[in-house]
Amino acid sequence: MKTNNDNIKTFESHLEKRYGKAGSKTRTEFEIKAKAFAIGEVIKEERKRANLTQECLANKIGAKKSYISRIENGHNDIQLSTLYKLIEFGLGRRISLTIQ
Repeated sequence: MKTNNDNIKTFESHLEKRYGKAGSKTRTEFEIKAKAFAIGEVIKEERKRANLTQECLANKIGAKKSYISRIENGHNDIQLSTLYKLIEFGLGRRISLTIQ
């Protein structure tokens, strides 16, 4: 049985069609939001691994529960200093940054 591959698209072609080419304003805005969401997911997973509620984590770093919720849901830009406080002081983990 022969399949028709004409409808198969790459993820990159999907992104270009929906958000424009890499480097365009719309695409850059999308990628920033996507990375904020990914960071929020990592924080949420680490918080759960540490058996902490959002409120408990917020109290450890001097923030509000709603702020932690917004970060975990990718609805808030997070400053590097806040990210450091969350990971190092709030979760007792180490943060590492890699630039490619």
